[in-house]
Amino acid sequence: MKTLFACSLALAVIAACVAEAQECGSAEKNPNLGRVRHVVLFKFKDTATPEQIKAVEEAFRALPKKIPAILDFEWGTNMSPEKLDQGFTHCFFLTFKTPADRDAYLPHPDHKAFGKLLRPILDKVLVVDYVAKP
Repeated sequence: MKTLFACSLALAVIAACVAEAQECGSAEKNPNLGRVRHVVLFKFKDTATPEQIKAVEEAFRALPKKIPAILDFEWGTNMSPEKLDQGFTHCFFLTFKTPADRDAYLPHPDHKAFGKLLRPILDKVLVVDYVAKP
């Protein structure tokens, strides 16, 4: 009976160690776990010209060099075959270390200047922030 108990206890400890190692391993594979993700989708007005849209793309792409709180940045245009985009064409994906860093980004003068460039040609914007989880 003692042997059965000892074996059961050993298996439980091993299982707990394996589970913890897997969690640690997933954090090592994805260093952005726990970071704040800021997803921004744009739908431009029908009157927006390709040149105006290009200027917005370039201005947004320049923000990470101007705002140190932005840890990572990527963007792209919609290519989904599902036709569920509701007219949103551009997706910008920013990563911040903490909610405080994201909060510092929002009123940053360079972010505000970007908004002034964007506003005249913007029809709709959708923003979602979340903390990355495994």
